[in-house]
Amino acid sequence: MGRAVAVGSVSAGPDVVEVDVVGNARRFDVVGIGNAIVDVIAHVDHDFLEAEGLVPGSMTLVEEAEAGRLYAAMPPAVETSGGSAANTIAGVASLGGRVAYVGKVRDDQLGDVFRHDIQAVGVQYTTTPATSGPSTARCLVLVTPDAERTMRTFLGVSTSLGVAEIDPDALASTAIVYAEGYLWDAEDAKTAIRTAMETARRAGARVAFTLSDTFCVERHRSEWLGLLDEHVDVVFANEGELCSLFEVDDVEEALRRVIVHTDLACVTRSAAGSTLLHADGRRVDVPAWSTGTVLDTTGAGDLYAAGVLRGLTSGVDLRTAGWLGSVAAGECVSHTGPRPQTRLADLVARVPVPLDRPPVV
Repeated sequence: MGRAVAVGSVSAGPDVVEVDVVGNARRFDVVGIGNAIVDVIAHVDHDFLEAEGLVPGSMTLVEEAEAGRLYAAMPPAVETSGGSAANTIAGVASLGGRVAYVGKVRDDQLGDVFRHDIQAVGVQYTTTPATSGPSTARCLVLVTPDAERTMRTFLGVSTSLGVAEIDPDALASTAIVYAEGYLWDAEDAKTAIRTAMETARRAGARVAFTLSDTFCVERHRSEWLGLLDEHVDVVFANEGELCSLFEVDDVEEALRRVIVHTDLACVTRSAAGSTLLHADGRRVDVPAWSTGTVLDTTGAGDLYAAGVLRGLTSGVDLRTAGWLGSVAAGECVSHTGPRPQTRLADLVARVPVPLDRPPVV
């Protein structure tokens, strides 16, 4: 049971988040800000992780020398443009959204790869590449047979993103500004994100933020709680990240706490789907969706955010927005790489929104 979705033309239901609907004057639905990274993805077994002393499922920042050493030890890999917020913006574009992205690369080979890939999927990307300093960022993604990903990331020049790269005209012309927590470790980038959030809100845009990783939450817990209070309208997290933010073990307790700090919380729950909770008391629990194949979870949370953001900027109800996220994430995990290989707008048009049924896994 359910109804098909035609993104952007769905009639607004009673649960529409009206403040997030795109007005006619908006140039963009979403502007993303994040680390511009090229992912290097390889399939390995758990013995490889153990031999390298890697904790399964972890994301650790490394220096360029360590990234080079681990890359030399990896089996054959696939290189594909990534970066959390960049993946999300590519997903919104695949759903038919109007999008732009801000992220720093070098004038090197990987920088050219990143620039080409993101522009080729319809994203406006005009950030000027650096001509000196560290090379373009890369993330070594090790995928085990259980589809879990273990990541070692060299952030390179991406952390040099600064206020100068923030385009106030774009921020004044978007419905939502979306930023990733991964970029918060760099002081200049942190200042740039805060500036972008403040500029966007003055222009009447909404601000969305993803917690990105439990290790990020541990490093920035206190600061991020203040950020949610002051600047963030929509927060994205998985269960572990949200529980870490409030230092609790029960996700329901974490949900009760987070909604005091923001208007809308969107929480992914693996095979159980996701929960969207609004400050006005509305809640929907949305099932997961799968093509029947789970090969690589790299980027699944990023694409979930893409679906929800596209839903919010299309004026659909919360359940439909969450379902767009489920379908986008389900497509993502069906193949290697963090960006869609099927046009998501066509896919969601064929997959009905479930009314009341268990998750499809």
